[in-house]
Amino acid sequence: MLIFFSAKNVSFSQVELIDVSDNVYSFLERMYNKGIIEYNSASIPLSKEAVSKLLVEINNQQNKLTSVDKSILKKYFVVLNIENKDENELPFFNKPRLNDIFNNDKQKYLYTYKDSTFNFYLDGIGSFIERISSGDSMGSHKSLIGELGFRFKANFNGILAAYLRASNNSQVSGTYEDFDFVRRTNPKIDATGTVSYGGKKYYNNYEGYLRYQAKTNWIAVSLGRYQMVQGLGFIDNLFMSRNSIPYDFIKLDLNSKVFRYTFSYGSIRGDSLGKKLDSKNIASHRLDINFSKGFKLGLYEAVVIPNSPFSFTFLNPISFLASAEFNKPSQGYNEDINNTMLGIDALVKPVNNLSFQGSFLVDDLEFSTLFKENSKVINKFAYQLGGFWSDAFTIPNLELKLEYTKIDPFVYSHTTNKSTYANWGYSIGHALPPNSDEVAVQMNYPVSSRVRFSVDFKFQRSGDGNILDSLGRIIGTAGGDLNRSNGVGNTATTPVFLQGNRKNRTILNFHAELEPIKQYYLTFDYMNKIFDNIFENRKMTDNYFTFGLRVDY
Repeated sequence: MLIFFSAKNVSFSQVELIDVSDNVYSFLERMYNKGIIEYNSASIPLSKEAVSKLLVEINNQQNKLTSVDKSILKKYFVVLNIENKDENELPFFNKPRLNDIFNNDKQKYLYTYKDSTFNFYLDGIGSFIERISSGDSMGSHKSLIGELGFRFKANFNGILAAYLRASNNSQVSGTYEDFDFVRRTNPKIDATGTVSYGGKKYYNNYEGYLRYQAKTNWIAVSLGRYQMVQGLGFIDNLFMSRNSIPYDFIKLDLNSKVFRYTFSYGSIRGDSLGKKLDSKNIASHRLDINFSKGFKLGLYEAVVIPNSPFSFTFLNPISFLASAEFNKPSQGYNEDINNTMLGIDALVKPVNNLSFQGSFLVDDLEFSTLFKENSKVINKFAYQLGGFWSDAFTIPNLELKLEYTKIDPFVYSHTTNKSTYANWGYSIGHALPPNSDEVAVQMNYPVSSRVRFSVDFKFQRSGDGNILDSLGRIIGTAGGDLNRSNGVGNTATTPVFLQGNRKNRTILNFHAELEPIKQYYLTFDYMNKIFDNIFENRKMTDNYFTFGLRVDY
């Protein structure tokens, strides 16, 4: 039976952001690929208002949706309360009935408050994640991590939003070595740091912001700590990816039907071979142009500024950052310590259900040395090509994505390791290390609004370590370590792609998510990783299992 929703009472006055991890973005991307809506995935997160409008557009084209699409759409109509019905919101503290927990047709909160100008929502957050590993490189580990916290969001007069998510996490079971393994494989834990107490390991997470958005949605200003994604990419992207760790920032968004412009200025942390450094700043600009439904173009630039608590030079939202870098005041150094990025990407959709994207990144472009010997230490490039096929092989809801990524030696690094394009030692851009390439294939298959599967396969080639001459003397580095400087002045050879200690990685990952009761999630992940150290003629195999229970109420 077809399910239709009334849009008569739709309200779009909610300006809080939808988290970049929300599956709604995958749904919108698939709807765009099928030709149902006009959507650009290059800059997220989007506001609840923007997402709701897109979902209403989808709802108006029911004849183009599969039964799975309709079930997913119905879910988001309830989750986002698009029809603005109070009965869709079920506050537990106001109605403490046990059977309400099993209600699948209403969005559940711990507490809600609404009047004509203000609304407030309070959620509880809880999870248990069991991580099990075994293999040649790390041995066997088993650790259970628990999380307990809260999340609140508020809207004032439809133009101002406040958001805070805070949680305490601790090791429930496992040894110190088990927890240390989890910490080293989980960027959020590693970046937050750990505190030992009573023989256990604890860490805290928090994100939050204040956001103003004009009623006409042409301008928005955000201040806080949150995660941003900028750049095209079906699996990963070169510019600002989902792998990055949230950081403190101020952000300006300008929107029109054709253009979207984003300026941000934030504070990130450095890393020097495991030693935490003082904070550094990052400024970025992103311009997206929607030429047509089938062609989109994006321009990106960023600069990392170390050894400066606050720099007004890069605060001008309409300046060209590369030009600002050339004209910055002297910082008392003989070297160029700021790290600049320039990028361009484009998406083409020739027919419905099939689209292609390409991205190109330039790290520290310097025309005067572009064609000179050893210029690749200064001028570094990365590019990515990808394709997205929805309803693949005429199978409804099946998604196939394919990407090839190549990252030259020393990309994301700099003349000093204080200026790496990284936060807490983790890349802000692509997860692939420099001096590497990757072929990645991803299959997604939503069975229903409550069950989804995905399979990822990646084959990676990398080169790292030192480069030696015929006498065994170090004459340069291969440029495969993000957190090492590129050694300008000390590198006696032009880096060659995949030179150094050759390593291949084959990674297979399976993910399943089940929501048996609304807002109660069961997850399972399995990863098989084969590490082939060609330089040392040694091959290792690791296996990772993750079981999760998450409650979002």
